[in-house]
Amino acid sequence: MPHSRAAPAPVVASPAMDHLSGLARLTNTYRVMRHGQSKANEAGVIVSRIENDRSGDWGLSELGRRQALAAAEGSGLPADTVIWSSDFSRARQTAEIVRAHLDAPEVILTDALRERCFGELEGSGVANYSRVWTADQAAAGQAGTNKAATEQTGTGPAVSGIEPAAVVLDRASALIADLERRYSGRGILLVSHGDTLQILQAGFLRLDPSSHRRVPHLETAEIRELRLAGEPSPGAVGLRPYQLADVIVSDCETP
Repeated sequence: MPHSRAAPAPVVASPAMDHLSGLARLTNTYRVMRHGQSKANEAGVIVSRIENDRSGDWGLSELGRRQALAAAEGSGLPADTVIWSSDFSRARQTAEIVRAHLDAPEVILTDALRERCFGELEGSGVANYSRVWTADQAAAGQAGTNKAATEQTGTGPAVSGIEPAAVVLDRASALIADLERRYSGRGILLVSHGDTLQILQAGFLRLDPSSHRRVPHLETAEIRELRLAGEPSPGAVGLRPYQLADVIVSDCETP
């Protein structure tokens, strides 16, 4: 029986905002983990709506389960790690594998860590991710990027229903602000998805969320420590955090 419980996403303001912008330092240590290889990754299709995840069989592949266990075994994380996860099956199953290995407390599920919604691209091939990322980069630094994305730049016809990067950062960074109120001095693992974690990393690095593809991507089941840009190093031993010096223009990878 899964050891998890659901928690509502923190209420966020409209228009979208970066809830990390008012934080100079964090009281907790944050690590993020991308889910292991999923059956959607294996099939090469986009599954970004929770209703489709729940009505289909889109959890981890066998390789994804092995990846999650290997990551847990090599993580060095303690048993008191606090684990929050997206409620998509691929993330939830990854989090449960880590929890079981660590003998950690139950996983807390939240819609704040859900996959970015890809609108009309739902169910299409993963090659379409690059259309959205091209539009994101074109929108970087522009006002109004919290509006629903409806245009793709030079890579095909317009599509609708794409969740803007600024809105993804709004919900993900609101969760961080909420966790800072809930806990102090804890190690927290956030299990989520490629685009959601790319965008959250951009927020930690004080980048425009639409520039998220400049941040090194997370491989499936990769665990990475995050630290706010400019935050003093605590001198802790563990996974190396990414800082501004690590920011590159990365190749397109699928969430």
